[in-house]
Amino acid sequence: MTPDRFFALLLALQTRRDPVTAGDLAAETGVSVRTVLRDLRWLQDAGFPVLVERGRWGGVTLLPGGALDTARLTPDERDQLALHGLDDRQRRQLGAAGEGRRARAKVAARPAGTATAPLPLSAVVATDSRPWFWSGPQGLEPSALIGDVRRGVRLRVRYRRSAKTAPAWQLVDPYGLLAKAGRWYLVADRSGTPRLYSLERLTEWRPTGSPRRLRPGVSLADAVAQLTTGWEESAVLHVHGVLAARHAERARRVLGSRLTVRRPEDGADVGDDEVAVTLSCRVLEEVRQLLPFADDLTVTGPPEARARLRELAAGIVERYAREDGGQASGPPHRP
Repeated sequence: MTPDRFFALLLALQTRRDPVTAGDLAAETGVSVRTVLRDLRWLQDAGFPVLVERGRWGGVTLLPGGALDTARLTPDERDQLALHGLDDRQRRQLGAAGEGRRARAKVAARPAGTATAPLPLSAVVATDSRPWFWSGPQGLEPSALIGDVRRGVRLRVRYRRSAKTAPAWQLVDPYGLLAKAGRWYLVADRSGTPRLYSLERLTEWRPTGSPRRLRPGVSLADAVAQLTTGWEESAVLHVHGVLAARHAERARRVLGSRLTVRRPEDGADVGDDEVAVTLSCRVLEEVRQLLPFADDLTVTGPPEARARLRELAAGIVERYAREDGGQASGPPHRP
């Protein structure tokens, strides 16, 4: 559990006198019900008096003695505690790191004379949502855009869809900003359809004098869920293979939730030092992401994935042979 989610969950419990359902907590903190249940067990293990009663008339209650001291918080600091999922670096990009640190310090402070008080979570938990081998922020800084987004007006944005296209102006209705996997995105409707705009490709913007026109009843969290779920569920190609077991953790870090790993003890028909893997791809060209594993990975299907990897491997061999002034000594190794 990240520090900001810890505070958001405790604050959500503290503001209610009656039991609250795990579903309501999930909606308020922006995570799944399964994650909320895991976080509640974490709080119980950490010594917080959290009572979880199951059943139709059950719910979650924070018993006396477990409340956070929020009396000294300013409105901006309360706003920071309610903003979950960002580390200090991302808060600095929004120009609001100071409020977040002050808020966490205030609510974590204990009365003088408290014996054997545990260390604050902020002292023993570190967060870093950046991808591995991340080169740093590029393009538009979120702090430059956040002011106009908070004004709730329509924006004209000049956006480049890909590296091969020229930027074009679009009129959008912004919900807000999304920090995901170390990158920032503008979440907005364009002609009533939700879109994600990477700030790395957003070259200019101009606020209009008109208020934003959002779909009725749709919040920022709703729009994000619709966009990310649609993206992840759009995978239409499943690439299967056998990977050396020593690379399984690296493969998980590189490929994330799109990769499924099964070991021999899970029933996979592989050797003791191998794992069976399945990569969910949206398009065939995404098999390029398997190239870093070289001959430690054997793709078993489908045939078009094997064929595309053979083409890519042949192109690599041809390039190096041409640059070295020689010729390839034979056909490339078949995966």
